[in-house]
Amino acid sequence: MKQNTVTWFKSGAPWVWGSAATVSISLLMVVSLLVMLAMRGFGHFWPSEVIEIEQPAGNTFGERKQREEVPAQRLRDMGMELPESVEFVARRLMKTGNRDVTGQDFYWLLEKKIENAKAPAEVVVLERREWGNFYGRLLSVKEAGELVVSGDDTYAELQKRLARSDELFGQIEEIEKHKIGAINYSMERLRLKRRALELKGALDKAAEEKIRTKRDSLQKEYESYQSELQALYRAIERDSLVIETADGQPFEQPLRKIVRAYQPNKMSLIGKLGFYFEKLWEFVSDDPREANTEGGIFPAIFGTIMMVFLMSILVTPLGVIAAIYLREYARQGFLTRVIRIAVNNLAGVPSIVYGIFGLGFFVYFLGGTIDQIFYPAALPAPTFGTPGLMWAALTLAILTMPVVIVSTEEGLSRVPKAIREGSLALGATKAETLWRTVIPMASPSIMTGMILAIARAAGEVAPLMLVGVVKLAPTLPLDGNYPFLHLDRKFMHLGFHIYDVGFQSPNVEAARPLVYATALLLVVVIVVLNLAAISIRNRLREKYKALEN
Repeated sequence: MKQNTVTWFKSGAPWVWGSAATVSISLLMVVSLLVMLAMRGFGHFWPSEVIEIEQPAGNTFGERKQREEVPAQRLRDMGMELPESVEFVARRLMKTGNRDVTGQDFYWLLEKKIENAKAPAEVVVLERREWGNFYGRLLSVKEAGELVVSGDDTYAELQKRLARSDELFGQIEEIEKHKIGAINYSMERLRLKRRALELKGALDKAAEEKIRTKRDSLQKEYESYQSELQALYRAIERDSLVIETADGQPFEQPLRKIVRAYQPNKMSLIGKLGFYFEKLWEFVSDDPREANTEGGIFPAIFGTIMMVFLMSILVTPLGVIAAIYLREYARQGFLTRVIRIAVNNLAGVPSIVYGIFGLGFFVYFLGGTIDQIFYPAALPAPTFGTPGLMWAALTLAILTMPVVIVSTEEGLSRVPKAIREGSLALGATKAETLWRTVIPMASPSIMTGMILAIARAAGEVAPLMLVGVVKLAPTLPLDGNYPFLHLDRKFMHLGFHIYDVGFQSPNVEAARPLVYATALLLVVVIVVLNLAAISIRNRLREKYKALEN
């Protein structure tokens, strides 16, 4: 028996089984994490049942949320009367909305108090642009303060007028955000152009007249849009509704403040599925609202992907060139070994240090110099001398460069020496051999380095807080205004969005599900970017496999 055990250990089977168990546990943990994020995050968008809770101070509508068991003594210390025989009490977090009326939209309630609560079919949930949800019974719809409809047809009439209100709101947003925004951008460019000519001493009467004519044209266009906006605002202020809370208090709500209205207790399964996917699409395609605790996160998704693409474009050539020099051209001696040790050590430097370096060197020194040379007309307002997209991408390129250098060097070292010698024997120069033979064969390793760089850069937050990321960016870095890609603009990022919503939100309970949903979406974005790079790498491997053999 002892001999069999020794033989079994010598065969290496325990290490195989141990490795398999470790990999299985790791996969199980990853899958469990993703399932937890999906359930707690994307489950938030499902239309929950709304119940009516009887309270001594008056009835309340609410949705069941988190459940937990707490020691009964803790509740007794808070003044709650409970039998001494009870050790633990189950309670549930209720979302009651109506924050502008009650001052809070979440509170804990003992589960036994809601066991027999009823779910009235007529209850309506109003999702508002401000102050969160409002729960109540719909009484009537008004137009310009006059009663239009009440009774059974009120809900159908409300949906028609909400569609009109949403259309008007979209037109207002289009004018304010895009058309007037483009005019303001053009006006600012004219101001800078005039200031630049003034600094050069070239502002003659002809140039002044040309700028004035263009400015007057933009001003007339701006006034036209302003008139259109005033008409739209008057139109959107027309409709309102009257809704009654569970304790019988009526409140009038303007339709311009309402995103959607629905009756979750009347919805069929098909209706709930449609609502769920509508909310899910809004989450990934819309702008945030209500201090980032409502609406979507499209600007953060866009900013994350744009920053990663720019970082990849910057880090790949720099890292590959450095690796080629170290492997192919540098004399392999003491200095080269020191450089390699330094590169390896850079991979372990805390990311916040790179952020401080980026702020000091890229933003203040390099950006300030660029402003002095190329943008003197804008001074003292900085153009590139302030955190922005380009400096964030450069900072993360420096942060991830050691990974690309090491990976590329490994790929170059695996290219057989015979291939280099054969290329040189056929008359190719060393540069031609590198460009046409060695680098293509090492490209899978280069892609591996880029994959690792993408995975790290997409999740970094600390350095970005110093060099460009913000809580809410008014415009995207890419738009229809020349030069279209604005590298000087600040941007939103999924990682920082998670931090902001999770730890800086004024309404923690409302924000918690969005933290999970955003975290899962960040994982999905990283996986998609990595899968694209892995696909390219695998194709390159297949292409150059014959040469390696």
